[in-house]
Amino acid sequence: MAAAIALLPVLTLTACGAGDTSGTTPAGAQASPAPTDDPVTAVRKVDSVAALLPADTRESGTLRVGSSIGFPPGAYYPNGQDKPPAGQDIDIADAVAKVLGVELERQDASFETILPALDSGKYDFGTGNFGVTTERLKTVDFVTYINDGQGFAVKKGNTVLRTKVTDLAQLCGLTIGTGAGTTFEATLTAQKDVCAKAGKKPYDVKVYSENGATLTALQQGRIDAIMSTINGLRHQAAQPAAQTAFLGEYHRLDVGFAFKKGSPLTKAFQAAVNELIKDGTYARILKKWGTSPSAIETSRINPPEHT
Repeated sequence: MAAAIALLPVLTLTACGAGDTSGTTPAGAQASPAPTDDPVTAVRKVDSVAALLPADTRESGTLRVGSSIGFPPGAYYPNGQDKPPAGQDIDIADAVAKVLGVELERQDASFETILPALDSGKYDFGTGNFGVTTERLKTVDFVTYINDGQGFAVKKGNTVLRTKVTDLAQLCGLTIGTGAGTTFEATLTAQKDVCAKAGKKPYDVKVYSENGATLTALQQGRIDAIMSTINGLRHQAAQPAAQTAFLGEYHRLDVGFAFKKGSPLTKAFQAAVNELIKDGTYARILKKWGTSPSAIETSRINPPEHT
C-alpha cells in the first residue's frame, strides 16, 4: 500500500477485512520512521508448539507467506521498497515463525490476490489485515491475532460528514473511497439500498487498487470519505501531513492469518499466537505499534463474524 517517494512510505490506509496493494505517495504525505523497539528478537522456539506443525513443514523449515504491504501500523516500507518491511503484522508473523522454529519466505502481493492464491498452494498463509467474515469463512480458514475493523475518515476541515458513522444512510449522496477486494467494498455494495429505503440519493463507491490513490482522491476532493481499517485510519489521522480526521469505529472484526480451507497449519499457528500472548511478547508488539486497544485475550480458529 504505499511506496515512499525518496524518503519514507506513505500515510495510506489499509483495508482490514481488507488490505491493499502498494500505491503511490500523495504529495506531502510521508510516514514517520518505524519504532526502534524490537520485541521479536528475544522470541525462541517452543518445541511443544512446533510439534504441531505437519512433518513436511518441520522438515523443510520454511513457510511461504503472501504479504500485503501497505501502511503503518499494519505493514509498510519505512525505508523504501528495497528495504525490509515493518509493522504490527510483520512483527507478529515473525514472532510466530520463531516460536514454530521456521523461516518465512515473504512474498509481497496485492491484497485482493492473496486469498485466491491460498487455494492454489502459492502461499502457505497470507497476511494483510484480513478480517474474519461469514463469506470468507466459506473458503478460507483463519487464525486470529488482533481485533480491528471498519471505520471512516474525512479530509480535515470537511463540512459534509462530521459525525461518527453508525448507519450507512448517513453516507447518502456522498462519494466513498475504499480498497479493492476488501470487506469495506463488500459492506458498501451490500447495503447500497439503504438510501433508496430512506428516500435519499444513493452514495457512490469508488474502488482503488492502490492506497495512495485513495488518499490522493480524498485530498483532492474527488471523494468525500474513506472507509478502511480502524487502526490504519487512526494512525493516519495522527500524522499532520495526511490532513485527515478519523470519524470513529463502524464495525469491529477479528483479524487473522489466512489459510487454505482445511490447512493443517492452523492449530500450530493458534498455539504460537497464544504462546506470544502468554509470555508478554504480543503485548509488547502491540504497544510498539500503538494498537494495544485491539488486543485479543486468546487466538481462535474460524470464530464467527462479529454481529
